[in-house]
Amino acid sequence: MSLFGDGLEKAVQKAFTRPAPKNAGPQMRYLVKQLGGTKAVAQMLRVSQRTVERYVKDQIKKPRADLAARLEREVKARWQPQIRAKARAKAASTGGIVIDTRARLGYTAPIGSTDQDRIRHLTVALPPTYAARLFEAQEAGASDQQLQEIAAEALKEVYFQDGGHRAGSLEEVRFTDIEHLEFDL
Repeated sequence: MSLFGDGLEKAVQKAFTRPAPKNAGPQMRYLVKQLGGTKAVAQMLRVSQRTVERYVKDQIKKPRADLAARLEREVKARWQPQIRAKARAKAASTGGIVIDTRARLGYTAPIGSTDQDRIRHLTVALPPTYAARLFEAQEAGASDQQLQEIAAEALKEVYFQDGGHRAGSLEEVRFTDIEHLEFDL
């Protein structure tokens, strides 16, 4: 499970104007429509084409737990692509993104400063440039570690350095032991 990737995805899903289908039949019909056929859906979900056809016709109504999870994940990943794109574009251009986290944060600084890591609970509004970098990295298939590094850099600039007003000699921020992480647009 990708902590940062899933967090960004949940933030974008909050912008949806309609809820995604909840039951297996409507979910299968939506995927069949999106992918253009039952064969493509069957390959994606790793089930037989006949099984997909049965869900489409409501002959089967209750999927196994693992299939239900895959089905829900695939539907949410494709649901309202235009709304998703608008929310990302707004966050990347004007709105920015809010990060709410409880994690161990520390930094590397010159000798004589208190740079010991400690658990902090932060809710920080990140500027649109960092929102754009996070979304671009996510779309490019960046790992959770790479997304974490971008978030750490953003926290360094916004929280620790206050946009360049303090801690100018701060070199690196360590963002580890994440207990809670949530994004909001």
